[in-house]
Amino acid sequence: MKQIRVLLAKAGSDGNNQHALGIAQLCMAFRDHGMEVISTGLRQSPEQIAQAAVQEDVDVVGLSSLSGEHRLLFPEVVEALRARNAVEIPVIGGGIIPAEDISYLEEKGTKKVFTSDATTDALAAYIKRLIGPEYMAPKKIAHIGIAVRSINKSLPFYHDVLGLTVEKIEDVDTEQVKVAFLKIGETRLELLEPLDEQSSIHRFLDKKGEGLHHLAFEVDDLDERLSVYRLQGIRLLNKTPVAGADNSRIAFFHPDASGRVLIELCQHEEGE
Repeated sequence: MKQIRVLLAKAGSDGNNQHALGIAQLCMAFRDHGMEVISTGLRQSPEQIAQAAVQEDVDVVGLSSLSGEHRLLFPEVVEALRARNAVEIPVIGGGIIPAEDISYLEEKGTKKVFTSDATTDALAAYIKRLIGPEYMAPKKIAHIGIAVRSINKSLPFYHDVLGLTVEKIEDVDTEQVKVAFLKIGETRLELLEPLDEQSSIHRFLDKKGEGLHHLAFEVDDLDERLSVYRLQGIRLLNKTPVAGADNSRIAFFHPDASGRVLIELCQHEEGE
């Protein structure tokens, strides 16, 4: 997954120890979330902040203000970035900012303004969403899961009629299923047969019969993604990864999160 680069800057003339400590704590918190953090230090002008953002090729600029100069300085940073043809770098802000100033700052180009009681986890989650598709998009469709009552009875159609190659057949004890993978282009079909009545596939077959069960997307850094989704309040069937087929780690979204389509995320070991 692409590492997010964040420039943290103190905006305004207030350079006391409390502010320096706050910036240092933000740096540590964002690094704990896997981000690369560049700090400009205290008492930087909007021009200096914008220049540093361009030179460091950052993904986002975070401004902190305790001095009451935010109404002037935040928009000036936005304008300084625009003057350097770097308007695509979003600016977010926080600190001691009255609620009535938030809409003004956002109208002037600050992407998001956080109140003083916002948690570092909330800030990190927002930044990850802000960077968006480039950061969070899956790599490809790993496979399409199809629930069947018997792999032996279903294989002749996919293998003999469609001519697909069977890559492997294995039992997945954590999910109580037997799976068969068939290669098709850059993705695969995964036939899923329940091993016992406790299997979710067995319950699916009893309720809906044979057919499409789920879509699986290949991703990097599955643990990090799940932490982002949890912070966003997205419903998950697996809050942490579990062992899947083909030497993978997997997790499922709750169907309510994806329009009743069951979505699986899977991460394979490097080279698999």
